[in-house]
Amino acid sequence: MTGAVRTLPPRPRGLRDWRASRDRLRTLWRRSLRFRTIVITVTLTAATILATCLAMALVIQNELFTARKDQVLLEAQRATAAAQATLDAAVDSTDPAAAQTLMNGIATRLSQQSSSDLIALYRIGPPSPLAPQPFISPAFESALVSDALRTQVQSSPDLQWWQSVALPSDGREVPGILVGHQLRFPASDGVDSYELYMGYDLVSASQTLSFVQVLLWVVGLVLVVLIGAIAWFVLRSVTTPIADAAETSAKLAAGDLGVRLPVRGEDELATLNRSFNAMADSIESQIKELADLSLVQQRFVSDVSHELRTPLTTIKLAADMINDQRAEFDPVTGRAAELLHAQVQRFEVLLTDLLEISRYDAGSVQLELEPTSLAHLAEDVILSMEQLAEAHRSDVRLVAPGGYTPVDMDARRIRRIVRNLLGNAIEHGEGRPIVVSVDSDRDAISLGVRDFGLGMRAEDVERVFDRFWRADPSRVRTIGGTGLGLSIALGDARLHGGTLAVWSELGRGSNFVLTLPRDGKPVTGSPLPLKPDDEQGGALESLGLTQPISTRPGVRRLL
Repeated sequence: MTGAVRTLPPRPRGLRDWRASRDRLRTLWRRSLRFRTIVITVTLTAATILATCLAMALVIQNELFTARKDQVLLEAQRATAAAQATLDAAVDSTDPAAAQTLMNGIATRLSQQSSSDLIALYRIGPPSPLAPQPFISPAFESALVSDALRTQVQSSPDLQWWQSVALPSDGREVPGILVGHQLRFPASDGVDSYELYMGYDLVSASQTLSFVQVLLWVVGLVLVVLIGAIAWFVLRSVTTPIADAAETSAKLAAGDLGVRLPVRGEDELATLNRSFNAMADSIESQIKELADLSLVQQRFVSDVSHELRTPLTTIKLAADMINDQRAEFDPVTGRAAELLHAQVQRFEVLLTDLLEISRYDAGSVQLELEPTSLAHLAEDVILSMEQLAEAHRSDVRLVAPGGYTPVDMDARRIRRIVRNLLGNAIEHGEGRPIVVSVDSDRDAISLGVRDFGLGMRAEDVERVFDRFWRADPSRVRTIGGTGLGLSIALGDARLHGGTLAVWSELGRGSNFVLTLPRDGKPVTGSPLPLKPDDEQGGALESLGLTQPISTRPGVRRLL
């Protein structure tokens, strides 16, 4: 079966750069107190200044409009009053030409009395051949006057009305105010009323407002920059000592006990630095005392272990000779010979373990690496412990889907780890099946020993690798042991750059997983899970271990 191979197009460079910048900013935000504080300070300052500038701009805009409006209304009122006074002083005439001349004079006087060049006069009522014709300045557009304004002006002869409009100016529209009044012209039959409208632009107020707004934004931007610079300077003077303290603390935690913080001045930071230096001096002193004491203890254990070798060898030879002739003794003496032989052997194992521990403490352990198949090594260990498994009626199973490829390891030490883990599983497995699993991936190889015994409590799991520690001191050892086996096993695993971990729960048993690297680098994962995914019954059934244990337990391989 064949198919076409589709090649995905590369991501755009700009997108990659943006994502990289975003990730760098996120990292900087999480790790830099100075950057985070400056960003928060500048952001809040900018928001405050923005709100302040907007509020000030609105207030100034309202004040400028109100001032210009009051000025316009007062000017229009004065011009209207002057025009009305001129009309009231005019002689009534029935000549239409004279009336029209009066209308034109009034328009001219209005232009002179006010700063507006947008003037319109409309007659109220039906047209009359004797009344002056309406006057509209060339730049005035009748559409500027709304019906609502005309209604108000017509209905209120003694009041002044105004509205905001957009006035034409050089081909564009500018904000303005349109003011409306009534003028009364003398006529032969009484008085003719006219609507007077004058338009005033707000260009000067708009220019002033624009200048103020630009000035506000410039001042706000300068303030943001200045506050950011001040915040950076202040934070630098505060966070630099904190960063130095953090770096020094990290060095101290890494084992550099000679690092200290510089002490300048007498402020809180200087007090903190002095306290830190005093703490470092105390820690260094105590660690040196503990190191000296540990060195004395290591030397003592090593010296005593070596010194005991010679008398122990003599005692062992004598115990072996007595034990070989125990059949010739009476029953009590023969039993004493057996106990002496067993305890001398146990004492020899304890002495060997103590020597091994002293080598670990002194850092003088050397690995003898050779290519070894972990699966074959586990099989050999299981076969060598077959009699012990039979004695405890434990059915030991080997599940090895991987782990056959040879890996460089110290076979003697790894064999010791497997024997220790399997021996503990047999002793504490309560006669139930024991599963030894071996698997691998391209980075690591793992071996797990799973029993279905009583298990351990969580607080016991945390101490299981401690020296001379036992989960239940009241239980009698059936296999023997010194209490150093798991501690030595953990040291052997770490010496290989690997790990030895344990999972255990009461009523579900325990699972020890040894993981070794393939390339000598520290392991980051394990091919075998530490915690079983299913319950005890499910685990037994999945491995085919629910059948009754055979009368001759032994090694079975499930591939």
